[in-house]
Amino acid sequence: MPRHVFKINIVIFAFLCSSFFASTAFAVQSQNVPLEKGGALTLGQAAILGIVEGLTEYLPVSSTGHLLLAERFLSIGTDPSLSVEKQEQIKEAADAYTICIQIGAIVAVLGLYFRRVRQMVLGLFGKDAQGRQLLINVLAGFLPAAVIGLLFNKLIKSYLFGTWPVVIAWFVGGVAILVVNRWNQRRGKQSNGTGRSIVELTWQMALLIGLIQCIAMWPGVSRSLVTIVGGMLVGLSLSAAVEFSFLLGLITLSAATAYDALKHGQVMLQTFDGLSLLVGVVFAFIAALLSVKWMVGYLNRHGLAIFGYYRVVLAVVVGGLFMAGMV
Repeated sequence: MPRHVFKINIVIFAFLCSSFFASTAFAVQSQNVPLEKGGALTLGQAAILGIVEGLTEYLPVSSTGHLLLAERFLSIGTDPSLSVEKQEQIKEAADAYTICIQIGAIVAVLGLYFRRVRQMVLGLFGKDAQGRQLLINVLAGFLPAAVIGLLFNKLIKSYLFGTWPVVIAWFVGGVAILVVNRWNQRRGKQSNGTGRSIVELTWQMALLIGLIQCIAMWPGVSRSLVTIVGGMLVGLSLSAAVEFSFLLGLITLSAATAYDALKHGQVMLQTFDGLSLLVGVVFAFIAALLSVKWMVGYLNRHGLAIFGYYRVVLAVVVGGLFMAGMV
């Protein structure tokens, strides 16, 4: 990574971290409820959740599914010595925590794609025509998730945030990747050599990708998976689809993080301390830097098939462990 990009990353990271903690503090203070930090999350657990978030957020394997699984393995909110009410509080805080530490992954991608982001900012002020169109496309892609997420967020968390919905989504998503990969091979397509560039994307195509992105509200589906596949379905090359998926993720994940920080900041800071939050964010940032750079390099030489096999195997293993009562 060039030195100037690394410095930009650090500055952005520091700014967004301070903004994030300010927003959660504001949420707590606005409720006028005294804090009673429960210490329910150790720094080791925070680091593990941060690493899982950073490694899986932009890979087509579902970060939400992996984080839910990690919570079960780490026994977060399942201590039988605690009251049911306390366990539910910890679970609510943990769910909000795993969303809020996305800020680390967001900053990592913001730094890696700084030139594109700068281009969109210039477009906002009428100084870059391509940047303006790209910004319009990103906003068009975000719109469906904003509307549907606000309308159905509570229902989704109530009925779909469980082991079996995640296992089913892993398996179906893995099979879908393998089917699409085989279909492309039979048509004689190269993994990355054909299709439109990102500057050829229209707002109508972006809106369709955004509608497809809403499928990922089912935990285990993977936002990056459906947006990459959606981009390829509208005619983008694999590399362009990946890039647009990352850029769309910046605004989608930022909105989700801000929403949960403001809505659940109170219970999160009542249950976990600020240091746990910071540790999770930092480890998510580092892991996402490594993950995204690896993924972009890998997809330039190979297709998505490896992620399909991984999802299918993971679904079978976790499903088997769950039926055996080991998870």
